[in-house]
Amino acid sequence: QVHVVEAGGGLVQAGNALRLSCAASGRTFSTYAMGWFRQTPGKEREVVAAIAAVGSVTYCAESVKGRFTISRGDDKNTMYLQMNSLKSEDTAVYYCAAAPSDVEAVFTERSSYNYWGQGAQVTVSS
Repeated sequence: QVHVVEAGGGLVQAGNALRLSCAASGRTFSTYAMGWFRQTPGKEREVVAAIAAVGSVTYCAESVKGRFTISRGDDKNTMYLQMNSLKSEDTAVYYCAAAPSDVEAVFTERSSYNYWGQGAQVTVSS
């Protein structure tokens, strides 16, 4: 069983930056593909960014490309989402997700992930 916990959410002004982190316990991340999703009231949970279990393949949604960066920590048990130039439309609950994998591929579908964090609120004021 993998337990994932997000941290780093909060209130920030538009144009500023925020970094989310995701920590795992129970097992290492080394064989897990990881992703960040976000959700606002009344809308479907959408993928923001994803990173492969193997290699350096990453994905960012068009809406955040050039502003957000996904990365792993050196110990592979931590994942980060660096969010720069934040906009009011980035306001959402952000979720970390993990999926067992041993391939160099990213997963962008919610159904691909087995383990989810509890979510971290990010609020961007304009």
